[in-house]
Amino acid sequence: MVDAGPVTPGQVSFLLGIIPVFITWIYAEYLEYKKSSSIPKAHSDSNLVELGEETIKEDDRAVLLEGGLSRSASVKFNSSSIKVNLMRFLTMDDSFLLEHRLTLRVMSELGAILFYFYICDRTDILGDSTKNYNRDLFIFLCLLLVIVSAMTSLKKHSDKSAFSGKSILYLNRHQTEEWKGWMQVLFLLYHYFAASEIYNAIRIFIAAYVWMTGFGNFSYYYIRKDFSLARFAQMMWRLNFFVAFCCIVLNNDYMLYYICPMHTLFTLMVYGALGIFSKYNEIRSVMAVKILACFLVVILVWEIPGVFDIVWRPLAFLLGYTDPAKPDLPRLHEWHFRSGLDRYIWIFGMIYAYYHPTVEKWMEKLEESDTKRRVSIKAGIVSIALLVGYLWYECIYKLDKVSYNKLHPYTSWIPITVYICLRNFTQQLRNFSLTLFAWLGKITLETYISQFHIWLRSNTPNGQPKWLLSVIPNYPMLNFMLTTAIYVLVRESYLTIKLFQANTAY
Repeated sequence: MVDAGPVTPGQVSFLLGIIPVFITWIYAEYLEYKKSSSIPKAHSDSNLVELGEETIKEDDRAVLLEGGLSRSASVKFNSSSIKVNLMRFLTMDDSFLLEHRLTLRVMSELGAILFYFYICDRTDILGDSTKNYNRDLFIFLCLLLVIVSAMTSLKKHSDKSAFSGKSILYLNRHQTEEWKGWMQVLFLLYHYFAASEIYNAIRIFIAAYVWMTGFGNFSYYYIRKDFSLARFAQMMWRLNFFVAFCCIVLNNDYMLYYICPMHTLFTLMVYGALGIFSKYNEIRSVMAVKILACFLVVILVWEIPGVFDIVWRPLAFLLGYTDPAKPDLPRLHEWHFRSGLDRYIWIFGMIYAYYHPTVEKWMEKLEESDTKRRVSIKAGIVSIALLVGYLWYECIYKLDKVSYNKLHPYTSWIPITVYICLRNFTQQLRNFSLTLFAWLGKITLETYISQFHIWLRSNTPNGQPKWLLSVIPNYPMLNFMLTTAIYVLVRESYLTIKLFQANTAY
């Protein structure tokens, strides 16, 4: 039985805001159609000029969605006052609507996505079904996707290193996006089939995402040295834009989507670590002190009893969460548990990013050394990595859920390091990636949020997604195929929204 909860002021505000946007977008599309159909078909010189201008406008739109805001659009956007634009919008000025047709389309798409979320998860229009785990089917689907990806999307990259200018490609972007992609697939299938036997692996995957938060943000701030408030606000907006609207429309707490506050927190901590006395970041001793300070802050807040509640209690209105199935737990229990599991791994991501140029230079020298020395060193690294990975698997990974969680914060860096070593020990492995997984790894945050409402179902505000969305009752595999296809389609729509959002932010 669905419990949509009472209608909230946020839901009313969203509805009142999105309806006029949708209407004006439809009208803008009509104006564009009318404008396009009125262009004469004759091939005169003047017509060629007009058509050329239309082509330029279309090229501008393509640039907007694929790589950046066009110069003409950027000038118009920056020179227009908010008040004048609002009045032109309310009066449905034709030129204004044509000029901002793409913006209205993207806003309407976002509204449609959120409306679909609500229909799927807060109404009885679509049904639900119970989760059912079958190990054979689970492994089959995973292997099938790997085989299809290897056969259709294996690609060799020839990018050059930003540090050495050579094709070392250690931990390159293609590789990290592939990494995020295959982890995302397993994470989603784990939720869909309730594959509790790989719980410990899922904990490692989430730790790897947080590791990438430390690695990626450190790399950006250390190299670009852009600590401006505008850049920081833009990053926070991108991390929380979609989840904020989901919380409003579906009346959920922020902590239901715990990945978002975790990434926000650790991004903020990386920003603070590098932003404070940033002009001294090039000094190795200063950087060592900063990294040590990060460890001390984590120890103080998470290891010393009582400190966590003192620090986070003022933000309980934002980070508090009550699971309807477990109403007796403290409001900050979920935040303490989730953030505590990965409290150290973001610092390891920073350390790996700091030594990334050094490791890359060492790898460059290794690739240029004689064959015997190169092979022996690589064989030694692989052997050590495999041995360490085996010991970790036997002594830690195979523990039960509760026992494993106690050790996870201190040991999650081990399998991540082992994976990095094995994934990068030859130039051939570094050069190739599976682009299908890389494509799946481009917007993992939004994909994670979407699964709660259009792939799975919670049926109530703040509820965990314990059911499957059922579009074709009594046909679980056909239902899986259809809901997954819709899920991927919605993901693609949001990818367009995010590209637009990123490019219009500048």
